[in-house]
Amino acid sequence: MQTIAIVGLGRVGSRFLEAMRERASRGVVVVAVAEPQRTPGRDAAEAAGIPVLELPELIERCAGIDIVFELSGQFTVRQRLRQGLARAGNSRTVVAPESVARLLWAMLDAGVLPEVHTDLGY
Repeated sequence: MQTIAIVGLGRVGSRFLEAMRERASRGVVVVAVAEPQRTPGRDAAEAAGIPVLELPELIERCAGIDIVFELSGQFTVRQRLRQGLARAGNSRTVVAPESVARLLWAMLDAGVLPEVHTDLGY
């Protein structure tokens, strides 16, 4: 089983959440998300009983999370996440940027993921 969290549930993160939830029977479990705004993805997470956390709360809970997909499209969010995990001494949790999510998406053949972010890098 792979436990994942998603940071950013805008157009990209909302679609990614939906696809990952469809793969729960294959051992992919979304255990938390972080999204400060009201978005369809946040609403879907809440309806599914997935905890919606602030970024500091998510960082505190990451010890039991395998992969955090950082899909906010904001370098500062990605930086805060990595720095927070380092301060917590968490070298287990992998932070996957949007470029990794897009590669995974292409392999899933799950349709088209919106092209809305310009900063996809690590």
